Amino acid sequence: MNIKIGFGYDVHRLAKGRKLYLGGVEIPHPSGLAGHSDGDCLIHAIIDSLLGALGEGDIGRLFPDSELEFKGIRSTELLKTVMARLRRRKVKVLNVDSVIVAQAPRFAPYIGKIKDVLSPILNISIDNIGIKAKTNEGLGLVGREKAVACWAVALVGKKEGKKA
Repeated sequence: MNIKIGFGYDVHRLAKGRKLYLGGVEIPHPSGLAGHSDGDCLIHAIIDSLLGALGEGDIGRLFPDSELEFKGIRSTELLKTVMARLRRRKVKVLNVDSVIVAQAPRFAPYIGKIKDVLSPILNISIDNIGIKAKTNEGLGLVGREKAVACWAVALVGKKEGKKA
């Protein structure tokens, strides 16, 4: 099996008057993540990790914020589009690991729900999805509850063809 690793990162400011989506789950909070789409920086980091493993650039190149068709779109839909790219290339996701960094809200109670949303889209077992929730110990924009940052790494594989 040909195995590749991709790495992704994303950060979005928190903005009042928006719904907060992370990992495809709506989280109760007075502020949501600012962005052209729904701002789901966990899914955006996962998308970047998958695109990186494919050697295909980043989320901004595939879904530019200059395109109206992506305005307000749920990031789960963007992830489904990326998964279709993997399927066309006969590449399977083997594992995704991620870190959510936020002072508030606390995301740890939602990790199970997030895995339940991501598992069928990524077509992997919840046991192959790692999600950790950390604080930023009061440091920077994240520590001052002004932003949320996420990192993700994806392991993907493609069965090698039989040689003649």
